[in-house]
Amino acid sequence: MNRFRLLPLPALQDNYIWLLADECSNALVVDPGEVPPVLAALEHEQLRLRAVLLTHHHPDHVGGVEQLCRDAQIEVFAPHDARIAHATQRIGEGDVVRIPAMDCSFGVIAVPGHTLSHVAYHGHDLLFSGDTLFSVGCGRLFEGTPRQMLDSLDRLAALPAGTQVCCGHEYTEANCAFALHLDPDNPALAARAVEARALRAASRPTVPALLADEIACNPFLRIDAPQIRRALASRVPHDADRYTCFAALRSMKDQFRA
Repeated sequence: MNRFRLLPLPALQDNYIWLLADECSNALVVDPGEVPPVLAALEHEQLRLRAVLLTHHHPDHVGGVEQLCRDAQIEVFAPHDARIAHATQRIGEGDVVRIPAMDCSFGVIAVPGHTLSHVAYHGHDLLFSGDTLFSVGCGRLFEGTPRQMLDSLDRLAALPAGTQVCCGHEYTEANCAFALHLDPDNPALAARAVEARALRAASRPTVPALLADEIACNPFLRIDAPQIRRALASRVPHDADRYTCFAALRSMKDQFRA
């Protein structure tokens, strides 16, 4: 990972576009929802854009692709989804994205739930998770089922603990508030909430987040933990399966107001 520089570029209201640069001034970006932050970073860092990785079709993740590719030959990797235009290579579960100019590659993981064709990219101790896994949270279920989303999160949680989670939005403070409502005696979560508040007060990103910390803090990765099951006791039967519990947890988050 030390060959690369990782930059989260704030975009739109609360998005992050991820930029990864190598030592030879090459770069890739993940989910460019708009163009100005990308062009500004490329100019400031004196980088040449080589590739774009897309996780899903929502406009706040793909809105800048057409303009970025207008004046240059750039590889655009995207899921098999007709709603995503301008892809030069369609990718899916088990594929490997290779960017020869940067000597890097990323495995593709299908993670349906937020959308049906959502993918994540894992490599070089980085996980570009789009809107599937957030720090201390997960994405809304716009197209998939609770079973699909939980299975997707289980797959991401099984990655190496040292993986850095690079998600698509700055939601950590709000996610911590919900998680503390459920799990107030979790010391790792309490520490994460304090850290997130301090970072945001200093106008700094709260991500990337270490996957090991997410496993300790994130209620959506802890659906089997006794503390989370107790918090769901009034909403699901005591013998409810984990998918029913996950659906109840996601519904609670959708309705939660700090």
